Amino acid sequence: MENTIYELQYAMDTFYFLVCGALVMWMAAGFAMLEAGLVRAKNTTEILAKNVSLFAVACTMYMICGYEIMYDGGWFLGGLALDGAESADALAEAVYGEFKGEDANAYSNASDFFFQVVFVATAMSITSGAVAERMKLWAYLVFAVIMTAFIYPMEGSWTWGGKEVFGLYSLNYTDYAGSGIVHLAGASAALAGVLALGPRKGKYGPNGTVNAIPGANLPLAALGTFILWMGWFGFNGGSTLSLDSISSANEVAVVFVNTNAAACGGLISAMILARILFGKADLTMALNGALAGLVAITAEPADPTPLIATIIGAIGGLLVVVSIITLDKLKIDDPVGAISVHGTVGLWGVFAVLISDAEATFVGQLVGALTIFVWVFGLSLIVWFAIKAIIGIRVSEEEEFEGVDISECGMEAYPEFTTTKN
Repeated sequence: MENTIYELQYAMDTFYFLVCGALVMWMAAGFAMLEAGLVRAKNTTEILAKNVSLFAVACTMYMICGYEIMYDGGWFLGGLALDGAESADALAEAVYGEFKGEDANAYSNASDFFFQVVFVATAMSITSGAVAERMKLWAYLVFAVIMTAFIYPMEGSWTWGGKEVFGLYSLNYTDYAGSGIVHLAGASAALAGVLALGPRKGKYGPNGTVNAIPGANLPLAALGTFILWMGWFGFNGGSTLSLDSISSANEVAVVFVNTNAAACGGLISAMILARILFGKADLTMALNGALAGLVAITAEPADPTPLIATIIGAIGGLLVVVSIITLDKLKIDDPVGAISVHGTVGLWGVFAVLISDAEATFVGQLVGALTIFVWVFGLSLIVWFAIKAIIGIRVSEEEEFEGVDISECGMEAYPEFTTTKN
């Protein structure tokens, strides 16, 4: 009877993990729609191709070596399981005491792998919008291979994996679902790419003027935001890691409530600030405000009250508006605001943990955030410049003017609106 109960708990946890992983996978569609809506029509096909292909590359590279680097978990290579039933039994015993399922084998960590691999794809997705409209597709995919096979897994091994940083020091760092580990990391890689790439032609004029380049399809951008909002419940909720007790079920419910509350707070504050600064209700700022609220609460969605979560999200919404304006003044061209949403606000989320988690320390959060940023930004910058030197990362000025859809993909997203019919 006892084993039957444990088996049911194990089955519920596994199923919950997989469902949450599927929700996080659905965030790939959110990034694709958001970015397709915020770029110009002539660059839509390429941004979609980038989002679809980066997901496949991320999942493949994490399977081959990323998961092993991050967790010493081993996985499948050429159809062979690299870890054995003994480690699977140990995993089951660690979670469920003396219970060892009779079907435990090398595949028992499959649900954990699936949940982790969609996080890797999310981190990589953050970079795609920031370098949109002027980067070569294949140069981007080369970077995606290195980012998802090595750069992200290494910093993940020091944080969630619990390993020492190059054997030098251990992190006393708290990050429930990845404000720093996923979002700040993705933004750091994106910032390095943008610096190596340079701004779009015509974005910045003389005397420091900033020329707006509006997106082609705001309905798509709004849809993408709602998809990401929905997927975030799996992103944060799945990070509870179990659903096998009353306390863990209640924690999941709190995480869902706080995740939603923070998104609402971020959207409202960003829209109000945009109205004050621009005199208009800027939809793109509102959308980024919602995403900023989600990023801000990701580091600790379980402990705050809903009101505190709303305030944390609201501060994120204010920060994202200020950050987008500041980056434009610095001539750092990010077409979708990814660096601000995931980087600036991701950093805020890391320190917002201190509001409700008594065990977290300022020094621990600071050292963790600095480690993530220095590693990901520094190595990404080296990789971007290496790719730039070898194959180039930017399309020609003529190709950029015509749109990268034709030069990179050979087709347009909206041909009936851009091609003259005979």
